[in-house]
Formats: sequence, C-alpha cells, structure tokens
Amino acid sequence: MTTWSRKVLLLTVSAAAAAGTLTAVGAPVAHSRPAGPATPPLSWGACDPIPGTTVPDGQQCATLRVPLDYRAPGGRTLDVAVTRLRTDRPEARRGTLLVLAGGPGGSGVQRLAQKGEALREATEGAYDLVSLDPRGVGGSTRANCGIPEADRHLVTLRSWPAADGSITENTERARRTANACARNGGPVLRSFTTRNQVRDMDRLRAALGERKVSVWGSSYGSYVGAVYAQEHPRRVDRLVLDSTGDPDPARVAYGWLSNMASGAADRFPDFAAWAADPAREAEGLRLARSAEDVEPLFLALAGELDRHPKESETPGVPLTGTRLRQALQLALYSDSAFAPLARLIRSAQDPEGRPVLPRELGGALPDEDAALTMAVVCNDVRWPGPDSGYARRVAADRARHPLTAGMPVNITPCAFWKYDEEPRPTRITDEGPSNVLMIQSLRDPATPLAGARKMRAALGERARMVTVERGGHGMYLGNGNACGDRVVSDFLVTGKRPARDAHCPN
Repeated sequence: MTTWSRKVLLLTVSAAAAAGTLTAVGAPVAHSRPAGPATPPLSWGACDPIPGTTVPDGQQCATLRVPLDYRAPGGRTLDVAVTRLRTDRPEARRGTLLVLAGGPGGSGVQRLAQKGEALREATEGAYDLVSLDPRGVGGSTRANCGIPEADRHLVTLRSWPAADGSITENTERARRTANACARNGGPVLRSFTTRNQVRDMDRLRAALGERKVSVWGSSYGSYVGAVYAQEHPRRVDRLVLDSTGDPDPARVAYGWLSNMASGAADRFPDFAAWAADPAREAEGLRLARSAEDVEPLFLALAGELDRHPKESETPGVPLTGTRLRQALQLALYSDSAFAPLARLIRSAQDPEGRPVLPRELGGALPDEDAALTMAVVCNDVRWPGPDSGYARRVAADRARHPLTAGMPVNITPCAFWKYDEEPRPTRITDEGPSNVLMIQSLRDPATPLAGARKMRAALGERARMVTVERGGHGMYLGNGNACGDRVVSDFLVTGKRPARDAHCPN
C-alpha cells in the first residue's frame, strides 16, 4: 500500500478497499524519445533577473519564434519567452513536464522560478521542467491599447458597480476601452487567444524534440492544458489540471467571471472562522467574537468606505469600499493572505489609521498588462452584448452575493469587442487517452468546485478528480495539503491514479 493510498479517502469506497485499485498511465514509457525537431532548436542561455523572485541555479531561458497568424506560417513572427530547469537526476528522466501558469496573464518564466525547485524534488527528477510566457506576457511579444491611466486600476479593469449599484460608468468605460483596443491593439492583440497559446505550446514541444509532453496547468492554465489535450491527444503523456473552471464553450471566460460570486461566498467562511478565532486576539487581528459576525462587519465597513473613502499610505489612492472588496477577493486565494486583510480592516476601522493597500491596488497597471487581461477572455468567446440585461443581472447578483456586489456579472469591454472572425472555443470531450488527473479545492474563490465538476463530466473516463479539504486557489504544491500533493506527485512519477474520484482530508 502506498503512502498516499493510506491518506486518501475515496468518495465511493472506503480507503482500505481502495488501497490497491490504481491505474497506471503511460507506464511502458520509461523515457521520452526525441521526435526530431520540427522547428529550429532553441538557443538556451541565462535568464534575466525577475524582480522579487530568486531564479534557481540552472534555470535557462530562450526565445521561441512563432507565427503571428498560423494560417500564414511564412509571415510575421512573434517572440515567445521560454524557460527550462533540467532534471538533476538524468538517470530518472522520463520526459518533459510543461508548466502552465494561470491568468490569463501569468508568467510561466516566473512561475517556474517560484515552483521549479519544489517541483523537481516532488517529481524525483523525472522531468525536465519547461514553461513559457504566453504571447502578450512578460518577455514575449506584447501589445497595448492606449487605455487611460484612470481606467487601468484593478478596480476599474474589474467592473465593480457604483456604490448604489449603477453600471452607467462601467458601461461607458467598457465601451471606450474596447474602442481603444480595436483602434490601437492591431493584429498582435487580436492574436492573444487560448487557441494560439495551444499552437505555440505544440511548436515548443517540437522545438524540444519531444513526441509527447506531460502538462501541469493551474487555473486558466488548466483550461489551456485541457484544450491542448483535446486538440493533440496523442502528444500528451500525463496531464494535471489544478483548480479548473467550467469548460462550456458558450461560457468560457464569461462564465468563469460570473462563477466568482458563488466562489467568494463559498470561501468567505474560512476567513470568518480565522478572523473570529481567539488565537487572533494576541495578534490584534480578531475582528469579531463569532464567525457569523464577520460578514456583517465587513459589509458595513465597505458601505462606510463607499460614503467616506479613507486616505491610505499610497498618495492619491484612497481606500474605498470597492478597493476593500477587491482586497477581499485577492485574499481569499490563500490562507496566507488572511492576516494582511485583517490588518487592512483594522486600520480602516481606526479613526487615526492609514491603511496600507495591497500591492495590486496601489496604482495603475502598465498599459500592456491591462490590455492583456482583457484580450484573451474577449478574443476567445463572444460575450453577451451591451443590451442583454447587465443592469438586471447585476442587481440580482448584488442581492444574492453581497460580498462581490455584482462585479462578476457586470458589463466588461468584451460586450463591445470587435472581432475579425467569429470565436470558436474548443469543446472538451471524453474522446482521448485516460491520462488526466484533476485536483480541486472544495472552496475555491476563483474556480468553484461546481465548475470543476463540469470539466470532470466533460472529460468522462479520461479523468479522475481529487478534491482537497481546503479553501483557496491552486492546490498542488500551493496550499499545504500533503495528501493532495502526494497524489499528484505519484501520478507524475509513476502514472498511477485513484481508480475512482477521491477526496483528501486535512
């Protein structure tokens, strides 16, 4: 009996009965076999410094040239920044593991720098670890829209309604942002799609000389990984989908955002219990005597800040009710963010306090980053148009989910987006190898369990899903559940999965 099988509680059978029921995926492949480069080989060198991140010794970077438009492969090209951390145990190597960051907008180069050493250890040197900055991100070719600075704050890029629930200002901002992107973004911005990221991934696979790659995708990266496996099922060895959204092709992106309202409601009780715990007393961070009192306290404070914004430590950027709500949204991703959120609340309650805003709320995003946050989600699928009833949906969602105040269903620039051609999202199906392992928090604020279950249903017998008795977003090597980490690591190293969907307790 393996270590993980003693810890995993199967949903459908007892742990004891399930201990021996494992399936091996790709077991006959001891090592990858080079296919011969279909594209020019990469020229690897040292990576540039990453602010705030220590790049592991041995991590290398290169540039992959990809077509701007795959329908015209001999035309203009773009640069995609790629990175690798080679196995430190060559005798154990079985292939390449492609690490996909979330977002859209997450840097794979940065993610590998942050997770590479832990991932190499967890997978026992079985892989060369490789990642990329998708087009539009980090060191890859970028684009901009010419968005005014006032519209590039996180609380304006996210469509938070006015304090009274009005969306008039959101509608005008969405219209001018979409117009700016249509006017200034050009073909580069319009090429920022999941479909093109998948094509770029396959070009990277070929440049590495690999017949197959294994993939670990997190958040939006899990959707990209699922699309890659759907488009190229025989080029994927083992696939891990970590914190996954609903893959419904009619609702990708739009559906992901709207699901965040229920996700925040599912997750908030974890923060409330933490903030009411007597252990917080000594830290000065206990917000209420009971967990039930934390949400009313938070909503009342947000309402007060709507009426009377409070000067913060960031000149010219006050703490408003909207910024407090956005700070909560960010903090729900990880238990480690609970203490900073409680300090922000405490400071906002103090008449003499000057709140320290989270870094993400302290100023405007660069134009290229702001453009990217919209480009992929708008390019991938046609969103409901501006006359489709956004105000009605916002009013209903504010009443049902006051913590998010209607933001997840509000109008965005995608409602006014200009398309060169009709988007065609990929439909995820159960056709393909049974080589997928999903790992999912029970209380995920960004990709709720209900959406992940829809991905699980779409994949059918191709997948097994392990739920983790945790709250937060990003489970593997991210939220401290040893059982979940072990299940994923064993799968990547040995190909063994639970025979049925499973659950990891704390």
